[in-house]
Amino acid sequence: MSAERVARGDARRDLMDIAIDCFARYGFQATSIDRIAKAAGLTKGALYYHFKDKEALLFAAVTKRLSQFERRVVTDLAAVPDPATALREVARVCLDHATKSNHRRMIVTLMVEAIDTNPRLAAEFRAMMHRFRMFLKRIVQRGQDSGQFRADIAAGVAAEVFTGAIMGAEIQYYQDPRTFNLAATITAFIEQFINWLSAPAPGSPRPLRAHRAAEQRSRRKSS
Repeated sequence: MSAERVARGDARRDLMDIAIDCFARYGFQATSIDRIAKAAGLTKGALYYHFKDKEALLFAAVTKRLSQFERRVVTDLAAVPDPATALREVARVCLDHATKSNHRRMIVTLMVEAIDTNPRLAAEFRAMMHRFRMFLKRIVQRGQDSGQFRADIAAGVAAEVFTGAIMGAEIQYYQDPRTFNLAATITAFIEQFINWLSAPAPGSPRPLRAHRAAEQRSRRKSS
């Protein structure tokens, strides 16, 4: 590979990183080519040399960042044998991505904005979220098959609960990073989530029966 092609590839990657910062801060609609070019210290002509338009730059950035996240989660964690450990690791990766760069913030920002404004981008995010939920669902099912997790919880619903809780926590963090403790929130959630999924020990009362028994004891004491 020639030095010129290497330099061109480096410049393209630098542009994507700068564009990600702009998209994360302002969203797609409010991020103009002028704004990106100014942040990069380039003319619009130089930017168009690498990308034909703003949407092409956006899709290059989104595709690269989604693939990086999915590789860390789906590929790297798929081989973790213990389902509970795998879920904790997924939560850890989400926390890492949310707090160490603007990439995750860009994804969440654009995911909401694209719902009504960019069907192509919305479809890309929808497919990514579907793959993520299916990955989580398979982890839960592995735990259920091994007897580690309760069989009376729908694995798909558990995956949706996990995804909604993590993303909801991230949005609060992006809104108020100084006072919202994302690490503590995600840690508390994942432990409660795994506790909810965990099967009772042999001989222990089923969760619903235990709850009813506790209610009956409370009623007897108050009567």
